[in-house]
Amino acid sequence: MSTLASPRAPAPDAGHRRSITDRRPEDPGFWDTAGASIARRNLYVSIFAEHVGFSVWSLWSVTVLFLGPEYAIDPAGKFLLTAVPAALGAVLRLPYTLAVARFGGRNWTVVSALLLLVPAVPMALLIEPGVSYSTLMVLACLSGVGGGNFASSMANINLFFPDRLKGRALGLNAGGGNLGVPAVQLVGLAVLATAGAAYPRLVPAVYLPLIVLAALAAARWLDNVPGARNEPGALRAAARDPHTWVMSLLYVGTFGSFIGFGFAFGQVLQLQFHDRFPTPVDAAWLTFLGPLIGSLIRPVGGQLADRLGGARVTFWNFAAMAVGAALVLYAARERSFPLYLVGFLALFVFSGIGNGSTYKMIPAIFRARAAAEAERTGDRAAAERRGRRRSGALIGVAGAVGASGGVLVNVAFRQSFLAAGNADAAYLAFVGWYALCFAVTWMVYLRPGPRKLSGV
Repeated sequence: MSTLASPRAPAPDAGHRRSITDRRPEDPGFWDTAGASIARRNLYVSIFAEHVGFSVWSLWSVTVLFLGPEYAIDPAGKFLLTAVPAALGAVLRLPYTLAVARFGGRNWTVVSALLLLVPAVPMALLIEPGVSYSTLMVLACLSGVGGGNFASSMANINLFFPDRLKGRALGLNAGGGNLGVPAVQLVGLAVLATAGAAYPRLVPAVYLPLIVLAALAAARWLDNVPGARNEPGALRAAARDPHTWVMSLLYVGTFGSFIGFGFAFGQVLQLQFHDRFPTPVDAAWLTFLGPLIGSLIRPVGGQLADRLGGARVTFWNFAAMAVGAALVLYAARERSFPLYLVGFLALFVFSGIGNGSTYKMIPAIFRARAAAEAERTGDRAAAERRGRRRSGALIGVAGAVGASGGVLVNVAFRQSFLAAGNADAAYLAFVGWYALCFAVTWMVYLRPGPRKLSGV
């Protein structure tokens, strides 16, 4: 996933303690003798480090459930606390992608893992009744550093696998990271069920040894790829390409929904059905369920896209998400908890499928454009090289923009509760957004005509 490129024969790098001096993943002989084992080792450690990063990013989806009346924070204030980590995580995704080539995948994974201590340590020390809201806002914002780890992890793993295996490897890496959202919520449930709501600091404290372990594992078992570099001009070329912004809009609808709902689900349950969930522990046992399902089903979206086409799967997926949001709105107005739960879980399911299908669309778009360009110019190699270059840059930009959807979801809930005391306006906004994405997918990628891209 990246704007990264590397020369065919990387030279040894004496400045790095663990550096690969020979990397030829497309060479079957090299892959069978050494490349596969190196790639798998880096993948497993990367999944663990990214998983911990996602968990730290999602800490405030749990922490807000502990903030009872003694903290004197209203629902709007709590939604803001879950919005700011999403905002910083989105901003950091692009520089984290570029950092892999600049500093080395192993080196940056160690650094990015240790950066997770910046929010986790003060959270474990400072969160207690009497702490100021401004302090909580700073701590919430700092936890956004975990959101950047996904981008650097994907960029790094992309370097180790041949093209024929990258889809599966990147899917495992992404899915393992996404599972950090339900994992931290299960940790929160365990703390609530055992120690009670008076000890929110225990949740980040649980992650302190895991953060250190992730950094140590990266230092011990990951590798740098000397010679990897950021393609000059790739980001500028991507920024000028209209497909970058179309796919970013679609990724806001899929990944943005997943991370936004993952952060907000517990709060919304308590606010909409307070009589059923009067205490945080009552809500927490359901909070993790949606993100868990959405994470596990993500690979299905990629597999369906392989069989049916990414654009077609994405098109019908947004239709299903609009229906899910409408069902949630109807259930909230009718006070029907079973329907509400079904609708919300459907949103998680289809956001997970959409994550996989939109991700698969990006390389397909540029393969189709490279094939068309090769027919015009006769230079297939140059066309494919430009296609890979722009595809990697687009994934980096779309990942950053898509993560901002988590901010929009939480801000929508905040404004809806502030204005009307319920989430109806937010659900209507979600229905409208999915309808827009549905229409854009058809107009740009599925509408018959001479400019239609085949195979997307």
